[in-house]
Formats: sequence, C-alpha cells, structure tokens
Amino acid sequence: MRAITIQRQGIPVLANVAFVTDFPEPSAGAGEALVKTEAAALNHLDLWVGRGLPGIDLKYPAISGSDGCGVIEAVGAGVDPTWIGRRVLLNAAVPKVDPARPGVRPTPCDIFMIGEHGPGCLGEKFTAPIANLLEVGDCDPIAAAAFGLAHLTAWRMMVSQAGLRAGMQVLITGIGGGVALASLGIAHHFGCETIVTSRHEWKLAEARKRGATHTVLDKGHDWSKEVRQLTARRGVDLCVDSVGKAIHGSCIKSLARGGVFATCGATTGPDATTDLTRIFWNQLRLVGSTMGDMREFREVVSLFRSGAIKPTVDSVFAPTAGRDAFARLEAGEQFGKLVVDWRIG
Repeated sequence: MRAITIQRQGIPVLANVAFVTDFPEPSAGAGEALVKTEAAALNHLDLWVGRGLPGIDLKYPAISGSDGCGVIEAVGAGVDPTWIGRRVLLNAAVPKVDPARPGVRPTPCDIFMIGEHGPGCLGEKFTAPIANLLEVGDCDPIAAAAFGLAHLTAWRMMVSQAGLRAGMQVLITGIGGGVALASLGIAHHFGCETIVTSRHEWKLAEARKRGATHTVLDKGHDWSKEVRQLTARRGVDLCVDSVGKAIHGSCIKSLARGGVFATCGATTGPDATTDLTRIFWNQLRLVGSTMGDMREFREVVSLFRSGAIKPTVDSVFAPTAGRDAFARLEAGEQFGKLVVDWRIG
C-alpha cells in the first residue's frame, strides 16, 4: 500500500521521510478493525518518532501518525461485522491495564500510542482496537482528522485535569500548534477570556482573527508583567502550556492566586526551574496531562459534530507530498493542523 514512512531515526527528521507504494498492508487482529484511511493529520509526536524519543517502540521503516479518519473495511475476530462501511475517528491512546497480582496495588492505566508504539495512520490503511474508534457519520474526514488528538489532549488537560469553568481567564502559550489552537476553541466554548503568546507576530494576528482576547509577543523575555497588566494585575486562572522549560517561569508568574498550571508537553525541554515559594504562597496547582480516554473523546467529539468547536487546518497535502507536510511541521511554520488526504490517488 501507499504510505509516508520514516526510514530511520535522525535529525532533521525530513531527511528520513519517504513516500512509498509497496509498504505491507496491515490486517485486523482479534478485537480490531482495518480502516481505509481518508485523512490523517500530523502532530509534533511524529517528529519525536523521527528523532527517536525514548520509549518509541517502532520498527523502521515506520509509519507514524496518531490522527486518522476513515471507513472500516474489515474486522477481526470478536468484532461485530456491522461496523464494516462506517466512518470512524481514531483515539490513538489505547489503555494498557496491568494484570492483577497478589500483594500489588493496581496503578492507573498506562497507554499504548498508535503511531508511537505501533504502526500509525500515515498510510492507506491502519488497524486499531474497535474500542478506540468512534463513529462520526457524514462528517468531513479532513476536519475530523484535524480535530481528534489535539482536542482530546486539550479537553483532558483543561476540563478533566485543571477543572476549567465558564468565565475563567486563560493563558495559552505557543499559539499556532494543534493543542494550543484546540485549547483556544475550548476556552471560547466556555466563554473564557483568553491571552495567547507566540514568537511570531503573524501567528498572533491569526489568533486575534479566531477570537483571542489578548495577545503577547514572546521575544525571549519574561512576559508575565504583560499578562498581569492585561488582567488588572490579577493574573490568569489557568495557564495551558506545552512549550516547557523556556517559558515556565513566565507561566508561573502569570497565575492568579489559586491558579492552575497545566502541561501536556515540553518541546523546549523538561528540566524547567520553578518557584516553589510562589507556588505555596499563592496556593497554585500544577497538573500534568496526556491524551485522554474514550469517555473524554466522546465528550469533545460531540462538540465537533454539533459544530460548537471547529479545528483549524493549516494545509492539506496529497500523500505524494508527505515530505512537504513534514517539512512544514519541522520548521514550525504551520498555524493549525497539517492533514494528508488519502482519497487523492
């Protein structure tokens, strides 16, 4: 089958990306479905796969991709055959439940990521447990693929973990990426005032077009004073961040008393220096979050299907232009999701 592959690990990732036409076709195992891909979106995770993030468990050449929408073509043993022919959207986070052992307390589920720990969606077909596929009917596959993982990640981080409520003041860093834009859409759905940051003025301008209340240009300085000026020196109730080390100090200093710092990533590094005095004195909360379960997936996808929240799509590519999609992702030039349309021959 046709596929956009990562031939080997290395930096830059683009040097190892190749479009092929002879990749082995997958087949559905027990409890799984084989999906004919209509659209697949890229995430920063695809770069981590290409660079060899610790914990990556893929055989190279590998197919990454954790956002896929398509039509079920076949099912494995134990799966109701009436699934065949239905359009579905993937939740790539598959729960891994530890077996019960005497004398050992159970721990919360770890996850197996399709596209990170096993073959993903950047091919003509992919497989997934039927329990991780959500029927989405006659929706636009491009929009659905652009919506999935980013909005699930943002929903869990903001709603489940941080306790987002209507009317909060929310700071979103690094606007332009999928999770940041998903966070902006969710904040607007809750009627929140938003402040967004970026190193690029043009991305801030785009964010204002999409309803961002305030914008802050990140020049590599401590911009927390600007955030406080925009909030009458109060600070924000919630900071949503995936940038990490480079801006952690500004994020913490931007929080109001009782505020929450929520993180789902650290693209500039994990070893941030924090301010414990500010954390305990201002009674701040720091919460981590990653992906989301099927309950949360159903919640946020219901808002997509109703039209309440829409994804931002930067560009759509033919499969043969897969290298161009990776190039734009690796350069950080996108504003919104990069999507591959597998319906293009």
